[in-house]
Amino acid sequence: MKVIIAKNYEELSSIAAKKVADLVKSKPDAKLGLPTGSTPIGMYKELIAMNKKGDLSFKDVITFNLDEYEGLDKNYPNSYYRFMKDNFFSHIDIEMGNTNIPNGMSSDISRECIDYERRIEEANGIDLMILGIGNNGHIGFNEPASYFAGITHR
Repeated sequence: MKVIIAKNYEELSSIAAKKVADLVKSKPDAKLGLPTGSTPIGMYKELIAMNKKGDLSFKDVITFNLDEYEGLDKNYPNSYYRFMKDNFFSHIDIEMGNTNIPNGMSSDISRECIDYERRIEEANGIDLMILGIGNNGHIGFNEPASYFAGITHR
């Protein structure tokens, strides 16, 4: 693992966007694991700008989002699907069929988790997973616990 220390949020966003862009340019069908929340917004804005300038295409990229709230319809204003659509997907040339976000409205959440893992497997895994680390040590919406579930879970 390589640790990169940025001077500020803008530099962090730029560095993260460059890492994503470098991967997508070298592997146009890259599989990206994407987060929500306030931290990645700067990175998303940088990637949108690259896409709008014609320097970067997401046409063949496949994405897997980290999480979704259970019980929220994907079009509800606070859903992570809506967050991604409003803050990233609707501003780039990605095929919406290549975006994957867990279905928080599934009638069988356990089955949804298994199916989500299967979709990741069928895509041959994730090339780059972007995660946040919270003040309390949570990683990618997984709160500190005595174990870390390495698969999609409730």
